[in-house]
Amino acid sequence: MKKTFQLRPEGKQPDRVLEAIKHEVRKYIKRERRRPMQADTDFLDFDCKFGTTAETAEAVHLSALTALMDGVAKEAGPQFYVEILGKPGHRTAKPASGTPALEGNALPQAKA
Repeated sequence: MKKTFQLRPEGKQPDRVLEAIKHEVRKYIKRERRRPMQADTDFLDFDCKFGTTAETAEAVHLSALTALMDGVAKEAGPQFYVEILGKPGHRTAKPASGTPALEGNALPQAKA
């Protein structure tokens, strides 16, 4: 999805327009996640860009999109650009931490 959204269309309430835009973005993400994945893929990851125009868009995390949309709306900006592209994701092992791992799901017992 590569799209510039207008926040101030004539004859429409800006709050309802913003909610409709958020709904469209969420619907696109759900649709992309339903697509079948490649055999060597663990999950679907997204490359996202956000800005007032396509030329000024910067890379952002998917979870930050809603807050950025709200920010532009609060500043009474006329439009913003959103780019969301799905890509295959691969899980990586977590680095070993300084604490030993518990075996199974057992919690340590308190001594009485």
